[in-house]
Amino acid sequence: MAFLDNSGDIILDAVLTDTGRMRLAKGDGSFRITKFALGDDEINYGLYDKTNASGSAYYDLKIMQTPVFEAFTNNIASLNSRLISISRNNLLYLPVLKINNIEKGGSNFAISKIVQSGYILAVDKDTEDGFIYQDGLEYDGTALSKAGILRGFSPTAGGEVVRIDQGIDNTSVPATLQLDPDLKETQYLIEVDNRFASIVDPNGQNAAVPSFIDDDDIATYYLSLGPDPAYISENTDQTVILAGSSNTSGQVIAGSRGTTLKFKLKAAVEVATSDYLFNQVGTNITNEFTVNGGASSATNVRSIVTTVRITGLTTGYAIDVPVVLIKKIS
Repeated sequence: MAFLDNSGDIILDAVLTDTGRMRLAKGDGSFRITKFALGDDEINYGLYDKTNASGSAYYDLKIMQTPVFEAFTNNIASLNSRLISISRNNLLYLPVLKINNIEKGGSNFAISKIVQSGYILAVDKDTEDGFIYQDGLEYDGTALSKAGILRGFSPTAGGEVVRIDQGIDNTSVPATLQLDPDLKETQYLIEVDNRFASIVDPNGQNAAVPSFIDDDDIATYYLSLGPDPAYISENTDQTVILAGSSNTSGQVIAGSRGTTLKFKLKAAVEVATSDYLFNQVGTNITNEFTVNGGASSATNVRSIVTTVRITGLTTGYAIDVPVVLIKKIS
């Protein structure tokens, strides 16, 4: 990756994505550019200087002359902040995506030595058994994993669900108002490292089918409101979150709410049955491993740190969900 000099003429530097190159290589005339994305990750809008003594023509000069990234195809690193076009000019707030970690009334995040605000994916049965309360029931009346633990080996047995809420996170647009249709996310793109895990529905019974898997082994899933009701639903809860009060509603969006995305992760066969990837890209934790302050019988584990990226296709807003794969060391 490098920068392009932007101090003079404006340069257009474009490259095809992995999918675009694949279709071009077919040579059958099917290649058509139908979609493209623009981003402004390298721009610091704080450089806008409305007090410049040379006049208004110089207010944004530093921004306009900022070197820009050259085009590159690494989908993991490119276009973290996508630009969008909205015809209306009366918007004061834009919707966001937020991880809902309080859906069940308390923090659903795992708090351990390796992740403070994300999820832990137990990749095999032995590891799952090491993180289950044996003498009590949690949450929905089944023997579930501790908070923040995803059952990667047997997702149908319970465990946490990753939930993403969308909406305007500001009480100036109250939760009692419906989110405008042109701001509501009705389609989501989920990107997962296919070497480690795949997407399954919140019940853990049905696997989502990736739209494609690129040359970096990143699987991309497209899910839509309507065709994929198990994953995406309208968030019709209009409970107002009062500042300074205890939030018992299980909602994390303070203002007008749009849709909710839910899914689980199923560990890939390779990480469940082999230590190869843990040895290649992971690390061992041999000191006491604790989750949410409670000691676990799985004290020594192998771990791999990864992320799951979720992008709303209406606004282009994206977030990364931290996930740590763990495997008990026998």
